[in-house]
Amino acid sequence: PPVPEDAELFYVKLRSTWTVTCGFGEETVELRKYLCKKEKDGCRNIINSFQSEDVPGGLQLTFESPPGSFRVTMTEMDWEDAGLYYCGAGDYEKDNTKKELDVFIYEDKNFPHLKTNITAKIGGSASFECLYDPLLNSSSRFWCKQRGRQCGNTIIDNTGRVEDSYEGRVAMFENPENKTVTIILNQLQEKDKGTYWCMSNQLREQQSSTELTVVPGEPALTGKKAVEAQAGSRVNLTCCYPCKYYSYEKYWCRWSKTGCAMLPALQQGLPQPGDACEPNARTVVLSLDPAAEEDEGWYWCGVKRNGVFGETMAVELRVSAGRDAKLSPEFLDVDSSHDPGAVPPGGAHSDAEVRKGAAPESSDESHGSNTLALVLGPLAGLILIVVTAFAIVKYRQLKRSDLVSVGSYRTNISMSDFESVRDFSASNSVKETHETPIGGDEFITTTDTPDSAANTTKAKRSSKEEADLAYSSFLATSSSIAQASSGGDSAVLDVSP
Repeated sequence: PPVPEDAELFYVKLRSTWTVTCGFGEETVELRKYLCKKEKDGCRNIINSFQSEDVPGGLQLTFESPPGSFRVTMTEMDWEDAGLYYCGAGDYEKDNTKKELDVFIYEDKNFPHLKTNITAKIGGSASFECLYDPLLNSSSRFWCKQRGRQCGNTIIDNTGRVEDSYEGRVAMFENPENKTVTIILNQLQEKDKGTYWCMSNQLREQQSSTELTVVPGEPALTGKKAVEAQAGSRVNLTCCYPCKYYSYEKYWCRWSKTGCAMLPALQQGLPQPGDACEPNARTVVLSLDPAAEEDEGWYWCGVKRNGVFGETMAVELRVSAGRDAKLSPEFLDVDSSHDPGAVPPGGAHSDAEVRKGAAPESSDESHGSNTLALVLGPLAGLILIVVTAFAIVKYRQLKRSDLVSVGSYRTNISMSDFESVRDFSASNSVKETHETPIGGDEFITTTDTPDSAANTTKAKRSSKEEADLAYSSFLATSSSIAQASSGGDSAVLDVSP
């Protein structure tokens, strides 16, 4: 009888991946392929090629060449996974086309422990860690989602290939220090749940799988997910984060198919009016000043701690071309001194008349001018009130004094300040004129009519000493004014009847 083959031995690290390849020739192409584990009651099915659904996470069965060969991959091997397995074609009980596999598990304390289950919220993001050896630059690494019993289309790989439906949503970050690759998937939807695989074409033991569960809820990072801007203008991309991320490192990066390049010069602070943030949230802002058409694309805001990437938020920026890159219409200053229908020689207005060097003011300058207006307005009103009160007081003082004209000089001098004895005679037919000499050639002439002479009241009198002092001052002042006058006219003192 034929001698049975010895069992193939496998030594697998704890929490690592076990991969086995079995082949039974072209005559078995149409037969069922399977992997089962030997137990007391028979051989328990692990996976088979007839399974199209309900495949447990962390298991794959893929066909390989030559025809009739297949490969089985199991991730996160644990202590209870040690034992005797059989891979075969057909039926375990009836067909003799099978192979015995003996698996041993051992622990390597330096082998990293990766997450096998991740729960994330709709609209949020999830971070997956994969193992890789940075010394093997030639090895290809790719990430895929399981479809049935095998991995579906590649979502992203280390050569810069990204599936179209995942553009702007997935990025790969290498960390050579701890020999891991972090893959971030954001803008999560309900259909994103499932098992994702980190694959490599060389190091089979470093392949891994992670189960993603997506649940309803609000993501921690919030902000506008779509921003439109005009070329040449300033645009701010704002990301709001809650208090639990205060101690985390925040970053903005620009997404591309080869990764997400970190961007410097970020501004952190309190939310501004118009930012859709929670009351206790803070913001990290990326400013593009000015925005150009080549800045259009995807930008990510994220947090990380001790080199481990956390939650992210994606923002799509659309930049439209300006109507005139050199001349912004909102700053046009048309000269209104011309007639609306008038056209200068040459048939068109000159550039100097259309635009007069107006420069855009920043929002800070606008805010400062508004504050200045608020301060100067009440101050101007107060000054106006004081000036009005002063004018009223002066008007009342002027009303109590008599107007005196001396030459070309006009002043208000109270008649009681000097001693002037005027005797008025009551005469019905003759006008009486009194002339008082002042400083030589000038006279003060008083003309009284007969009707008013009788009604004139006597002037107020002071003591002799006060009258002499006031009269002397008046004579000295009048003489100086008369000499300075260019006309040399006589001064006339008009006393109203």
